[in-house]
Amino acid sequence: MKINTAEFIISNSEVAKCPKEFLPEYAFIGRSNVGKSSLINMLTNHKGLAKTSGRPGKTQLINHFKINNNWFLVDLPGYGYARVSKKTKSVFQQFITDYFEKREQLVCAFVLIDIRHEAQAIDLEFMAYLGESEVPFSIIFTKADKISKVKIDSHVAAYRKQMHANNWAEMPPYFVTSATDGTGREEVLSYIDEINQDMFKSDNPFSS
Repeated sequence: MKINTAEFIISNSEVAKCPKEFLPEYAFIGRSNVGKSSLINMLTNHKGLAKTSGRPGKTQLINHFKINNNWFLVDLPGYGYARVSKKTKSVFQQFITDYFEKREQLVCAFVLIDIRHEAQAIDLEFMAYLGESEVPFSIIFTKADKISKVKIDSHVAAYRKQMHANNWAEMPPYFVTSATDGTGREEVLSYIDEINQDMFKSDNPFSS
């Protein structure tokens, strides 16, 4: 998929105020220091589209970006560590839940995981929540340029083993990426394009 246009549309904390257009949405979420903004900028080939920061927890709203005028990339607040008050964190965790459970246009969530680390409980717990809520999701491993191919394979295998131990029949689709060198960009965009193509063939793609 070629990204021709990518534009910021709206930020808000209420699902009811999200765009009314029935275009497919792909939500990106992960721990607060996983490199989400850098990945979004790499995927869209727009350096300043998502705000990057050295301070984890920068994203605290639902951010909609319209891509090629036919789908939305949704940047969600991170879970886990964020330098915000407990009250603020509980609020944005609630609207994250509202988004996943109420947003009809959501067709796939991408859970971002730092490939440098072995399976983390917080990531496994979040994916378990998505599974229980019947939210389709895929995994994007980030920062692949930081470790060797051997360690990448080892850590992916560890996640597969851990998910199997937690009663997952199989590991969901996953992608190994690097915002630094562009690894995985074409694979992620092709995956999105494939889903979009299948949806646009349907007369009513959002019907249950």
